[in-house]
Amino acid sequence: MTDTTAPALTPPTRPATPPATPPATPVVARTRDELREARSALDDGDVAVVMTMGALHEGHATLIHQARQAHRHVVVTIFLNPLQFGPKEDLSRYPRTFDADLEICTAAGVDLVFAPTPDVIYPDGDPGVRVSAGPLGDVLEGQARPGHFDGMLTVVGKLMHLTRCSAAYFGQKDAQQLLLIRRMCRDLDFPVRVVAVPTVREPDGLAMSSRNTYLTASDRETALCLSAALRAGAEAAPEGPSAVRRAARAVLVREPLALVDYLVLVHPDTLEDVPEWYRGEALLAVAGRVGTTRLIDNLPVLVGPGGGALETFTQA
Repeated sequence: MTDTTAPALTPPTRPATPPATPPATPVVARTRDELREARSALDDGDVAVVMTMGALHEGHATLIHQARQAHRHVVVTIFLNPLQFGPKEDLSRYPRTFDADLEICTAAGVDLVFAPTPDVIYPDGDPGVRVSAGPLGDVLEGQARPGHFDGMLTVVGKLMHLTRCSAAYFGQKDAQQLLLIRRMCRDLDFPVRVVAVPTVREPDGLAMSSRNTYLTASDRETALCLSAALRAGAEAAPEGPSAVRRAARAVLVREPLALVDYLVLVHPDTLEDVPEWYRGEALLAVAGRVGTTRLIDNLPVLVGPGGGALETFTQA
């Protein structure tokens, strides 16, 4: 949920006609036939989709609100995709909160919620043909979670087809996912505009995530070192890449209970480490385990004179 410039923010454009008045309660479709019937009632091509795995929070609500402001109709998908979970990841542990999710969708003015089961999305079982993320899917999160991005792109592609959306909204927090979805749409000619929305954070700076529900009170305190490291790195951005990495790393080493998988400053198009001479936009990303929970976070930064934190990338 880019050509060679990925995870960039594509500013929402106002439709030629104003957004339609949302229904009092979204239509809920659970089968392909129900989806087809409900989607046919949305009588134009200006339909945005927000794809989720459930356990909705304010970050998801922000995606929905942005889509609602720019499009006549909004569809939310709630599907816990088994293809995205590796053998060491507990799919059964993922929170399932459909009633609360539906309340959020209702309050945000969603027209249609598609909440299928795996047998609806994959009627023949595990698909024999999948979308490959390629080399960009083998680094960072892909290295830690082999096959994750192939499963993600496969379901995103299927949901784009099934919902017949003209735009799809995704959070900047999942920067690598955003990059790969943009590349899929470009490389495979999906007629879908991918819109990035800035990361939504808790008041203490922690990036909103469904996985935050796994954190104990002490875990949560520890987890704040991730966003603090990103802020420290961004403050050092005017001095160059080495200063960014050094400042961010200094915060992380002071928190021994956070087991860091990676801390990188990479080019937003290629995910390759930027060299010391580099000046321009870069992705500062971190991942680590706090208690039993693995968390990710990132911050787009402008490196060089006048640099600092960005909400999203400005390249189009």
